[in-house]
Amino acid sequence: MAGPPRLTDPVPAPGGRATIIDVAAAAGVSRQTVTRAMNGMPGISATTKDRVLAVAEQLRYRPSRFGRGLVTGGDHQLGLVVNDLRNPYTPQLAASVFQLAAEQGWNVMLADVDLASDPDRMVTALGAQTDVVIGYFGSSRDRWRDLLGTVPMVELDPMTDPPTAAVWIDPAEGIEVLADHLVATGVRHPVVLDNSAPDVTSARAALMADALRRRGYLPDLVHGLHGTAECGAEETVRILGRKRRLDAIVAFNDVMALGVLQACRREGVDVPGDVRVVGVDGLPLGALVSPTLTTLAVDVDAVAREALDLALGMLAGELPRSGATVQRTVRHRLLLRESA
Repeated sequence: MAGPPRLTDPVPAPGGRATIIDVAAAAGVSRQTVTRAMNGMPGISATTKDRVLAVAEQLRYRPSRFGRGLVTGGDHQLGLVVNDLRNPYTPQLAASVFQLAAEQGWNVMLADVDLASDPDRMVTALGAQTDVVIGYFGSSRDRWRDLLGTVPMVELDPMTDPPTAAVWIDPAEGIEVLADHLVATGVRHPVVLDNSAPDVTSARAALMADALRRRGYLPDLVHGLHGTAECGAEETVRILGRKRRLDAIVAFNDVMALGVLQACRREGVDVPGDVRVVGVDGLPLGALVSPTLTTLAVDVDAVAREALDLALGMLAGELPRSGATVQRTVRHRLLLRESA
């Protein structure tokens, strides 16, 4: 009679992220047996269960909550990382994620890392309670990836090429269309109002400045430390106080652009007669002000949909957890309103 399957030396998966297949191969059992052992289900011997659990521990295998939910009937959990709920863009995105997740039968746990006293601790706790984490990771991406371990990640609008799945939010085409529009409407002295430190320029502002330069302009680049309406208004007052020729302000986001509109109104500057104003994001709020705000709009429903599709594909084993096949792109479009 053949003896019990031989326990082989565990071999970590590439990147140290073991899968159920790795555990099954190292323990000499089937995937179903691993599932039974990890979930405390009947149908296997105590010796086999102990062997599987020992291999899982050596490989640092963390069974997905998605998989456990299929076995136990529990709800699926999605972790959403955002960076400032005070910015109207953030709750708009969150609402889209919540709605689409609900259609899939998922619950959503939200973490605002900008408002947290200990973002690392919050992300660690989020990973322990969810099947997959999506959101804005910024410069903390690599550290949080280590903290999340085997929990799949989908990064939104990464700053650089991501080591995980990602949804790029690309303004490049919209910026080219906007630059052509500004030229066609007679703009000659544009200002790009960035949300950045004085010695740093955001990728978005760099693209806008480059598009204008290629059309023969020398745009004035102004740095605002905060992406808020208050900052947009303060910087606009400073810009107007320089008494330089000025006929357009392109703000980093819609919120700053709303501050620009407010400052222009207070200073008696006609928009769009004297100065055209443009934002980025496409917030519904821009249609409620006067003049209504021209913007480079992004479809946040599409962003949420692409992120959820990637998450579901990875958890179902239909997609890898990194590489070009798990990257999607959502592009901005020029939404012309009264301000430009």
